Amino acid sequence: MHNGKIIIVEGKSDKQHIKKVIVEPVEVICTFGTFSISYFDEILEAYDLDHRDVYIFVDEDESGLELRKELTRELPHAHHVRVNSEYREVETTPLNEIAHALLSQNIEVDPRFL
Repeated sequence: MHNGKIIIVEGKSDKQHIKKVIVEPVEVICTFGTFSISYFDEILEAYDLDHRDVYIFVDEDESGLELRKELTRELPHAHHVRVNSEYREVETTPLNEIAHALLSQNIEVDPRFL
């Protein structure tokens, strides 16, 4: 059984970007920008999402907001991490902004980015 925190992001670039600032053992998984029930069922079971601290960290654009809505419906216990809408995309958000967003959700980050 898995334990610990898990962050759901849209793409590999988002995953690589936020992993630069995280210092605690957190799993980051990608949806690849879309929501499909079959893929969601796979990750739900593989990562035991019903029994973990789940964080949704997606872009602040139309597709990201739609994905957030779908994930929220399936994972009502999930926490939401957001970047300022002026940055729109997680992968282009400055690392210090990413660090502050994650820290606000009690995810330990490298203090160099604060």
